[in-house]
Amino acid sequence: MNKNKKSELLGAIVLAAGKGSRMKSKKINKVVLNLGDKPMIVHTINLLSELNFGAIVVVVGFAKKSVISVLGNKVYFAEQRKRLGTAHAVSCAMKVMPEHVENILVLNGDDSAFYKRSTIEKLLKEHFKNGSSFTLLTIKKDDPTGLGRVIRDKNNKVRAIVEEKDATAKERKIKEINPGCYFFTSEFLAKYLSKIKKSEVTGEYYLTSLINMGIKNNETIDAVKMGKIVWRGVNTKDELDEAEKLFFTLEK
Repeated sequence: MNKNKKSELLGAIVLAAGKGSRMKSKKINKVVLNLGDKPMIVHTINLLSELNFGAIVVVVGFAKKSVISVLGNKVYFAEQRKRLGTAHAVSCAMKVMPEHVENILVLNGDDSAFYKRSTIEKLLKEHFKNGSSFTLLTIKKDDPTGLGRVIRDKNNKVRAIVEEKDATAKERKIKEINPGCYFFTSEFLAKYLSKIKKSEVTGEYYLTSLINMGIKNNETIDAVKMGKIVWRGVNTKDELDEAEKLFFTLEK
């Protein structure tokens, strides 16, 4: 299979529909705010293009015009009219994703600006090497406050992602976290995405539910440990300022 043919089989979904209410912006989506010399989401789209992803779908919602105006015709767009969680956003994107795509990367439109080419390449390499249905990226944070913890069994296999509000005191001590970067086979998504049940607490549908579903059905699920990479979630103006400082320490 030649490189161009292979790249056509790779798809990416960039989640950029969230309101980002803590940023207190009413007209601009946070993903179009600058990190370094470009909007956050532009760094992400450029990286995906460099990695030869044949189809890139950006899920828009809040302040969608600000996102569309920045990206133009570089990508496909899917609209998430109601913010019903990450799994619902991916469902919206799959309606636009070309049918020939066989493997799909899902990532956030803001913090993914921190990923180096080598980070995503490692995720893809491990996914294909292991013949996995679902591979997620994990990183370590000295202060994991507010982030989903990665729960592993005695064989070091991922068993769940537990959000901080649901975590036990023991689980909160875990420093391996889920930054929200996943790689799926299209077949796996087609089989399980529509079966996700909404959270009784928030009423939203979460992609992390696919871990338990996959395990119960003996699917091959793996996690790639990236250790302590430079990464920062961007949900407030203070976090944006911190992200800006961190971004300049990166060597892509």
